[in-house]
Amino acid sequence: MPARKPRQTPTDAAAPRGRPPGPVDDATLAEIMRRFEEANPHPEGELEHADPYTLLVAVVLSAQATDKGVNIATRRLFKEASTPAAMVALGEEKVAEHIRTIGLYRNKAKNVVALSRILAEEHGGVVPPSRAVLESLPGVGRKTASVVMNIAFGEPTIAVDTHVFRVSNRIPIVIGKTPEDIQRGLERRIPKRYLLHAHHWLILHGRYICKARAPECWRCLIADLCRYPYKTEFQGKERSAGS
Repeated sequence: MPARKPRQTPTDAAAPRGRPPGPVDDATLAEIMRRFEEANPHPEGELEHADPYTLLVAVVLSAQATDKGVNIATRRLFKEASTPAAMVALGEEKVAEHIRTIGLYRNKAKNVVALSRILAEEHGGVVPPSRAVLESLPGVGRKTASVVMNIAFGEPTIAVDTHVFRVSNRIPIVIGKTPEDIQRGLERRIPKRYLLHAHHWLILHGRYICKARAPECWRCLIADLCRYPYKTEFQGKERSAGS
């Protein structure tokens, strides 16, 4: 028996099958950001940390892992080692034991100890507010450096993870094939007054509303502004009366 095709919503049926929608205009983008700000004026990342160093370690560990899983592991890890010198003293094997529930834990343990040694020996045990230095550390790439620069040092930059990449292309705000394309485009397009918190809003939106497989468009606060042609219909009790 052939597999049943997904039910088309009115939005799907009316969606153009040829050329995909272009990015929203500047006025619409400003309204999207305004609504995000109104709903969540002071967004925060979900990785638990106490300072720039523990944030850096948590973000390095979060690659291909959930924030929840990282938090569980780092609560134990940071009790024993919450400074670069303490992490080096703990050593790779013990770090690996603490984070073994996280994917790629052995390589991550190696990187955490290596970057901690560099910070201890070359930077006085302090995470410097320098993107160039951060990106030179083992296990630290553009996204990790952007997160640390934004959260720890207040730099208005966009860290592009899978959620931001998807949401930006889906609304669309910026259409791009690589995280670098999306980051450059978002940092250029998003109004300056919203830029500091924009990546948090986009991450949270992608994580909890604009999900990859089943976006919850019926409870999206920007559904009327989003140009995604395959919006999901209202479900269950949340459907409008008489629908």
